[in-house]
Amino acid sequence: MKRVLLVIGGGIAAYKCLDLIRRLAEKGYAVRCVMTKAAQEFITPLAVGAISNERVATELFDLEGEREIGHIRLAREADIVVVAPATADLLARMAQGHANDLATAVLLATRSIVLAAPAMNPAMWNHPATQRNVRQLETDGVRFIGPNAGEMAEKGETGVGRMAEVSELVERIESLLAEEAAGADNGFGFLTISGTRGRVSSSSAPALAGRHVLVTSGPTHEPIDPVRYIANRSSGKQGHAIAAAARRLGARVTLITGPVQIADPEGVEVRHVETAREMLAAVEEALPADIAVFAAAVADWRVATPGRGKIKKQANAEPPQLELVENPDILRTIAKRGVRRPTLVVGFAAETSTVVENAQAKRKAKAVDWIVANDVSEETGVFGGERNKVHLVTAEGTETWPEMSKAEVAETLLQRAAGFLAQARESV
Repeated sequence: MKRVLLVIGGGIAAYKCLDLIRRLAEKGYAVRCVMTKAAQEFITPLAVGAISNERVATELFDLEGEREIGHIRLAREADIVVVAPATADLLARMAQGHANDLATAVLLATRSIVLAAPAMNPAMWNHPATQRNVRQLETDGVRFIGPNAGEMAEKGETGVGRMAEVSELVERIESLLAEEAAGADNGFGFLTISGTRGRVSSSSAPALAGRHVLVTSGPTHEPIDPVRYIANRSSGKQGHAIAAAARRLGARVTLITGPVQIADPEGVEVRHVETAREMLAAVEEALPADIAVFAAAVADWRVATPGRGKIKKQANAEPPQLELVENPDILRTIAKRGVRRPTLVVGFAAETSTVVENAQAKRKAKAVDWIVANDVSEETGVFGGERNKVHLVTAEGTETWPEMSKAEVAETLLQRAAGFLAQARESV
């Protein structure tokens, strides 16, 4: 039986933990809980204990519990430690290595995977201090899920700061435990989780430390005239998530993005472009790179001669005839480079039918190492959505991954890429 230690922080989202405990118990997990003093202002130890069927730990200096060094036992006996809600204050204390209450002492003493589910006001989440603490914890090996966007408990407040939903937490817990159980080769190519806090790598350094990762994201806009353009329906969420995941794994990251409506990832060098030709030039300038992930939805064609002024619609006149010419193929150009070709070139294939077959053909035609293929039919909700279901096509075959959030797809892909680079280094 797998053992989950749930550290409940002091936020309004603490009420979700009651449902989380119940859902985990239904799946056969043993759940023990630690509550901060602030958490007890929102839900009671009595309620938590009744649902978990375990004694709830609340005090570091508990005479009965500490007779056998209780905080060390709590830390060591868990297969995974989940911090939910992970408030701004709790994240700050974790990042600084505090151990002045039971929750932080347990987190400092554990060698298990730590999964944090942040929950706070959007202004607090976006504050440089919080983002700095998150980056430090990610470097230390702490895993994150969320926060999600939506309405806050405060009336009229919306933004990124909602704690991940219980179903998302359960799925993430299961996937992390499955990763650890599978070890170095589980069919998805995950690396062994070793060392403290579920860190990926057999050393203390982040998996992509010292590497340069190049990512393209978003659509390109090809002008018809100063007002109109040709574009693809890409939000940039998956590409930006890949850039953020690479940064969390310690890489130096260059993100080249077309026009999107989402924020630049923290700690990433970002170059904003409009057209396919501008994107190719920026990619060439950013080389060399160890990994290049081409997630952008680049327009295949552009207007040969865009209008200098707005093309006016004339009454009863024929529509203007637009002469289209092919844009440069950025993915193929970089994959077929003889000099300064990235060690690993990853392309994306957005398809609406025969997804895997089209992706396999694209991988061969463009001489790329991997293709990440997904179905972007309207009913899938992938374009602009928060989740994705992909197939990874390599020279060895095709892997179909379960549906995940785009952040989880990004992390899985980058961990797999880190393993590829490690094997490439060993074979030299």
